[in-house]
Amino acid sequence: MFEQTITPVTHDLGAFKVRRALPSRQRTMVGPFIFVDQFGPAQMDLGAGMDVRPHPHINLATVTWLFAGDHAGAIDHRDSIGSFATIRPGQVNLMTAGHGIVHSERSPQSERDSGAKLFGMQTWLALPEACEEMAPAFEAVQDLPVVEDQSAKATVIMGNLWGQRAQTTTYADTIYAEILLGPGGTLPIDVNADERAVMLVSGEADIDGQPLGLYELTVLAPGQPMTLSSAQGGRVMLLGGEAFASKRHVWWNFVSSRRERIHQARDDWNAGNFPKVPGDEEEWIPIPDQPNTVSYP
Repeated sequence: MFEQTITPVTHDLGAFKVRRALPSRQRTMVGPFIFVDQFGPAQMDLGAGMDVRPHPHINLATVTWLFAGDHAGAIDHRDSIGSFATIRPGQVNLMTAGHGIVHSERSPQSERDSGAKLFGMQTWLALPEACEEMAPAFEAVQDLPVVEDQSAKATVIMGNLWGQRAQTTTYADTIYAEILLGPGGTLPIDVNADERAVMLVSGEADIDGQPLGLYELTVLAPGQPMTLSSAQGGRVMLLGGEAFASKRHVWWNFVSSRRERIHQARDDWNAGNFPKVPGDEEEWIPIPDQPNTVSYP
């Protein structure tokens, strides 16, 4: 039933923690998902906030999703194609890097004034080879389909699940959903995906009686019908989709099917050849000597 269980690496950033499940030594991808971060819940001091300075991406799409509830927060997104959006719970932000984009993510001033909160997910999707060098793009989608009964509610963030399809752009077959289970809640897990995984991010839940570990990425055996349940209530992320036939490489913020393309992007960032972010042009993140995010042979 469980093909693999990945315990994330936790990075303590002081004000909040980030738990990185992919890429790992055990596995690089689940469907098109090549990077899976869960952050928070966190309540920061008055005046403090998240400040991710401008940094580049290539050959991938980033997906940002915030959770509603006591730790609901907001993030201001700016990028080098001129996009600006304040990400809030219930809205998915999809930024497609294509041949290259730069963006920043910061807590809005209104959040800092009241003590910024953070609780959510950021994932990266590898792009199919034919799309890797496409023009950069950005979209914020709020009108997402919801499937619910008295004890379970699922928001379809990307793809087709439970007979509902999100309007969020997909470049490969992708499934992504947030599932909220009340006490005694159950929900079937769709089988129509090459690869599937779940992550319990709060509360408790099990699949066919087998408990899920908090923050663990549990890769499910393909093609088998399963039921997600919770006795006390829980929040679970479901993700996966099309298995890629060709390998993807990850180094720092860069993903590509070609290592030499990553080397080029690294040199371009060092040389200042990426575009600036309008409204956030003074700062940037230098390339580290040893990035935390890498894929493994």
